Amino acid sequence: MEPVARVGVTVTFLRMDGPPTDAAPPLPAGTAVVRLAAPSVAFYRYLYDTVGAAHVWWLRRAVPDQNLAQLLALPGLSINVLYKGGEPAGFYELDTRNWPDVNLSYFGLMPQAIGQRMGYAFLRHAVDLVWRGSARGMTVNTCTADHPRALPTYLRAGFRVVRQVREDWDVPLRLGMTIPDHLRR
Repeated sequence: MEPVARVGVTVTFLRMDGPPTDAAPPLPAGTAVVRLAAPSVAFYRYLYDTVGAAHVWWLRRAVPDQNLAQLLALPGLSINVLYKGGEPAGFYELDTRNWPDVNLSYFGLMPQAIGQRMGYAFLRHAVDLVWRGSARGMTVNTCTADHPRALPTYLRAGFRVVRQVREDWDVPLRLGMTIPDHLRR
């Protein structure tokens, strides 16, 4: 049996059934969002690992490269990267495989971009992109391992809480992740 760290989180599932009625704020000057046609496994891991390191994003870290490459090649998956000053400042992943419902699978900022007042505008970029495509609904989930502003930001964007569940994760120690003390079981 593989050695693991036991992590306890509360997961909040959210949904939006219609587009926001207010205008989205513009992205900050000097930023742009680029949809990646076919991200390499190495670049995706850089994004995922850097954004998720402080928030115990571990699931995709445990996926072998070959399997991750197959996932990233799926036509219903899109990766969109926020660039600031020519370097990545965050990314989001949309999953349209259950169209007309769309799942915001991952969303986050690079550590150096947190606190620069771009998170909400970047989230609205994702939300507005989904609704321009005539979706029926949009889902996302967050948990107590995520940034403390994640849930309030999703609510501000128009998501509503559907349910909350308590989960225990067995995070493989081989991933080398730092587990915050408040999440350890």
